[in-house]
Amino acid sequence: MIRTLLARAGLVATAACAATLLTAAPAAAHGADAPDGTDYRTRATGVTPARPGLEVRVVEAGARLELTNHTGRPIEVIGYSGEPYLRIGPDGVFENSRSPATYLNRTLAGDTALPADADPAAAPSWRRIADGSTVRWHDQRALWQESAPPDAVRAAPDREHRVRDWTVPLRDGADPARIDGTLDWVPPPDTYTWWAVTIVGLLAVGALGLLAAASPAGSRALSALGALLIVGGAIAVVYPVGREVDAGARGVGGVLIGLLSGQVWSLLTGLGAIAAGCYALARRPGADFVVALGGACLALLAGTGNAAVFARSIAPVPWPPEAARVMVAALLITGAGATAAGILRLHATSRAAAAALTQPR
Repeated sequence: MIRTLLARAGLVATAACAATLLTAAPAAAHGADAPDGTDYRTRATGVTPARPGLEVRVVEAGARLELTNHTGRPIEVIGYSGEPYLRIGPDGVFENSRSPATYLNRTLAGDTALPADADPAAAPSWRRIADGSTVRWHDQRALWQESAPPDAVRAAPDREHRVRDWTVPLRDGADPARIDGTLDWVPPPDTYTWWAVTIVGLLAVGALGLLAAASPAGSRALSALGALLIVGGAIAVVYPVGREVDAGARGVGGVLIGLLSGQVWSLLTGLGAIAAGCYALARRPGADFVVALGGACLALLAGTGNAAVFARSIAPVPWPPEAARVMVAALLITGAGATAAGILRLHATSRAAAAALTQPR
């Protein structure tokens, strides 16, 4: 029985790892290529001249701009060659299929091939892409697109640098306007320190599995593992909610749609870890296996998928990046530690059962 559970735990952990690799872009729910972190901080400082009812903000850790138009008038976003690119008005959101920006802005890298009819000098051909009054788009003017950092950053990578001030032209009828913003380099954190703390933490949690399962200390260890899984599961639910909010989701409905359409694995992993923790606290049969399984899914599907924040200064969540790193470290510590502890407890139980069978009666 125990050997079967161990074999199943290994198979499930392998499947979870494969799922992580095959679904390595769950963040595509809130953007086709939303980053897991960056070292460039993009900020929008406002619209000039000010337009009451026209709001702009940066979403997806700076990867996209979001414009909301409540002026009651159509507002145009101007493309890279001075051509109309987007139109946001009372009748919805439209894109100009003749604008090169329509295609270049489909990816963060701006590497989409242009069709033959993309001509900034041609008359606009408007295509409706959404209802409502909000549009989000990649804009190369607000991003650093080069593979190498700016010269000032290479000279002093441990200091914050203003890369540039940027503008995106707008048109309100015949009147010009613009979105103003800044792009800064922010030094990344010490990756090795975060990983060292995480490894020490998961080893400490895993050491709970060395306590004899049948002893009072082992029973308390199982309860501790259950409580940790509940906390880790809650973090695994909160973190993708934060990503959706950072991606521009509005209201409970918008967040739920984003979660279910692209981050369902993380959501289910969090809920599963909470259920596994409750199961362990109840001391139900097979709790060690459930702890190991819940921990493996938590570490692989929620922890490693967000570990990029250990190496990036800007996290794709609406709270400080330090808090994001603590949350991801907690996911990895709880998940990997619970996995190790559960497997150790299963192994010890298996050996004890085997020894009991070999003793003379």
